[in-house]
Amino acid sequence: MPYTIAILGRPNVGKSTLFNRLVGRRLALVDDAPGLTRDRRMSEFDLGERKVQIIDTAGLEEASEGSIEQRMREQTFAAMVEADLVVFMIDARAGVLPADETFAAIVRQSGRPVLLVTNKAEGRAGEDGYYDSYSLGFGDPIAISAEHGEGIGELLSQMDEVLGKCQPLMPDEDEGDEDRPMRIAIVGRPNAGKSTLINALIGEDRMITGPEAGLTRDSISVELNYDDRALRLFDTAGLRKKARIKERPEHLSVVDALRAIRFAEVVVVLLDVNNPLEKQDLIIADLVAREGRALVIAVNKWDLETDKNSRINKLRKEVARLLPQVKGVPVVPVSALAARGLDKLMKSVFEAYETWNKRLSTGKLNQFLDEALMRHTPPAPGGRRIRMRYMTQPNARPPTFVVFCSRPKDLPESYSRYLVNGLRKSFDLQGTPIRLHMRKGKNPYVGD
Repeated sequence: MPYTIAILGRPNVGKSTLFNRLVGRRLALVDDAPGLTRDRRMSEFDLGERKVQIIDTAGLEEASEGSIEQRMREQTFAAMVEADLVVFMIDARAGVLPADETFAAIVRQSGRPVLLVTNKAEGRAGEDGYYDSYSLGFGDPIAISAEHGEGIGELLSQMDEVLGKCQPLMPDEDEGDEDRPMRIAIVGRPNAGKSTLINALIGEDRMITGPEAGLTRDSISVELNYDDRALRLFDTAGLRKKARIKERPEHLSVVDALRAIRFAEVVVVLLDVNNPLEKQDLIIADLVAREGRALVIAVNKWDLETDKNSRINKLRKEVARLLPQVKGVPVVPVSALAARGLDKLMKSVFEAYETWNKRLSTGKLNQFLDEALMRHTPPAPGGRRIRMRYMTQPNARPPTFVVFCSRPKDLPESYSRYLVNGLRKSFDLQGTPIRLHMRKGKNPYVGD
């Protein structure tokens, strides 16, 4: 995007609430618990005639070396460096705290233009904090209530005025390109290495990583150009069993991860080679299939495996047995930490995407149907043979087929599976969800 705005401040001052308000959608997770945001979240919105990218950041706080908080700070500082404008936010009701003063000094040293925002300023409770904020040295503060929308108009006006006086640090090289990026979600159980995998793909430490499970809390997207193809990668929170989710922030994280699956086109389910194909892995893969997304299974930490050939063959057989609903789904070994196997993974992602988008001609489908009926005649429940007259494909993404027959409700599920397996084999639809619907009626393209 031509201009970038970063929202900075200590934890729980309302940065994510303002982010959601500006983009007009609930993209960032919001809760009373501090520290819910850990990575940078980016989105676009229209500021007058300008296209603007806005970044929601983790709260700035003191942190010890190597801690999660220290890695969160690194992500926030990276956002500040990228920004054309910094919105520095404080909580007007709490007033100016020592942490606000410390981080205000850091923001001043960056040399970026700064707008000072005092949030939660509705009513008289925020008046003292509003006047105290002058001591931070950023000029006149802008009093807002991100939750209730008060003062947002003035803030937008000030943003537009400041950006009008500066050149963007990151010019939009893709302006005018109407090709939308392919959306890829990386999902799996906690600590499988999802964030490490995305960092390896983009070639930088964009996501917070570490041995602690649950570092990623909301679905963070990054854009990538891989092999001349525009991609948008979504890093998601680890999906645990529902019974183990106790805290509200983790519940929100799971909801966000499920939403990322529903809006993705390809989903990579990442397994840990140390304990792959646990029940939760299978539940996640089945969810992806039921949502109709293209599916690729990646087995991470492959550098730890000694008998690689035997292990991958065994895993592929297990996947075929345990996930028959997506028969033929690719299983790709990778090492996110060592950045190995990434080309094979992305090749499988692109192939899965092409299969997911595949459309078949009506002529070929009806030739297939005739041959399938000759090999195995439909059953005759109650002594009356079910007649199948016609097959067509109304939709792709995933491939969806309709068969017009005489008594669709009486057709056994086993015969539908026979047809689905035949479609996979005949038209190379391996590994993608297939929708097959039975409808009563005659050939709709033949007149009476």
